[in-house]
Amino acid sequence: MSENYSNNKTCVVIGASHAGVNFAFALRKEGWQGKIILFDKDPTLPYHRPPLSKAYLTSKDAIEKNVLKSQESYEKDNIILQLGTEVSSINRLKKTIVLHDGTTQSYDKLVLATGARPIIPSILGIEETSNLFPLRTAGDVENIRNSLAKSQHKRVVIIGGGYIGLEAAASLKKLGATVTILEREDRILARVTTPEMSTFFEDLHSNNGVIIHTNKNVISIKTSEGLNTIICEDNSTFKSDMIIVGVGIKVNIELARDSGLDINNGVSVDSTTQTNDENIYAIGDCTFHYNTHYDRFVRLESVQNAVDQAKVAAAAICGKNATYDAIPWFWSDQYDVKLQMVGLSTGHNKVCVRKEESENTKFSIWYFKDNTLLAVDAINNAKAYVLGTKFIKNQKRIDTSKLVDPFVDFKPANLVVES
Repeated sequence: MSENYSNNKTCVVIGASHAGVNFAFALRKEGWQGKIILFDKDPTLPYHRPPLSKAYLTSKDAIEKNVLKSQESYEKDNIILQLGTEVSSINRLKKTIVLHDGTTQSYDKLVLATGARPIIPSILGIEETSNLFPLRTAGDVENIRNSLAKSQHKRVVIIGGGYIGLEAAASLKKLGATVTILEREDRILARVTTPEMSTFFEDLHSNNGVIIHTNKNVISIKTSEGLNTIICEDNSTFKSDMIIVGVGIKVNIELARDSGLDINNGVSVDSTTQTNDENIYAIGDCTFHYNTHYDRFVRLESVQNAVDQAKVAAAAICGKNATYDAIPWFWSDQYDVKLQMVGLSTGHNKVCVRKEESENTKFSIWYFKDNTLLAVDAINNAKAYVLGTKFIKNQKRIDTSKLVDPFVDFKPANLVVES
C-alpha cells in the first residue's frame, strides 16, 4: 500500500471555503485513507461565497441554506471540521501547525487554502465610522442586513466601483436602499474591463436609480450620532447611514511567508499546486501559479480556480499524474443582467464588440493580442461565452470582420479562419 493511502497519515487543510472543502472531498475520493482535518476561523459551516453580494444578501435565508456540503457529508467521508479555530503558525521542521490557543496538530501533508481578506483603506476617521462593513463573509452580510433594517433613511455609500461594489449596489437597491457609489478611478471597473463595458454597467445602474460618482478619492469620514459624512479629495461630501467598502482584497500569505515558503504575489506553487516544501500544497485565491495556456504566472480570485486546483492537489497528493491547466472563467449577476467572462485579457491590443441585432442588452466583447483570442466578456449571451471558451482553448483564429457583423450567423464555421 502506498504511504499516501495508509490510514495512519494525516492531511491538514487550513481554510474551509471553496478550495479547502472541495479539496477535502476530492482527496477522500482519490483514495486517501488517513485523517483529513479542516481548520477555519469562521465558526459557520462552510458556505458558498458568490451569492453573498447577490441572492443571499437580498433573501431572508439563514446561511445554512447556502452551505457547500451538509454536516452529514463531512461525517460520511470522515472529514474532521475544526471551525472557529485560528491557526497561528506552521512549523515545517516538526511538520506541525500551532493553533491560536497554543496547541499543536501534526501533519503528513498540509494544504493552504487561506484565501484573502478585504482591504480596509487607511482613511482618516474610518475606525470611528458607524455601520461600515466589508462584504466577504456571511457575518458581513448579516451585519449589513441588520444595519439596513434598523436604518430610517437607508442611505448607503459604497466605496469602490468594482464587481463586488456593483453587485452589492444592485442587491441593496432591491432592498429599498438609496445607493451611491464612489469610485476613485475615472470609470467603474477601470482595472478589469474595457470602457465599453464600464459604460454599459454605469448606464445599467443609473437606470436603476444608483448614483455613481467617479474620480472620487475618499480621504476622511466624520461620524456624528450615527450619521457618516464622507469627504473626498475634491472637497465634495456625501451623507450616509451605512458604508460598504469594496476596494479590493489582500491575500492571506502570512502563515506561508512566516514559515519560509516562497511568496510572489501569493504563495508560489508548481503545476501540481505544490510549494517549495514537498509536503505543503496551496490552492485557491492565495496561490501564484503558472497558467500553461497564457504562458505566465497568475493569481486568480475565482471559484473555478479554487475548485480546479483542489482537484489537482488531491490527485497529486495521492501520487497521480495531475497538472493544473485550465482556462479561467468568472461571472457577475446584477439586476437581470448576467455577465460571463472567460480567459485573461491582460496584454490585449485589439478589442472587438459584437452586438446582436436589435438587442441592446445582449452583446460580447472579444479581446485579442494580434490574431490570438485572449478573453471574452459576454452580456446576456451564453452562446458567445461558450464559443469564446472553445476558441480560446483550441487556439482558433477568428475572422474579426465577421465577428463584429451582426448579420453574420454566429457559428464557428462562419467565424473560424482555417489555417
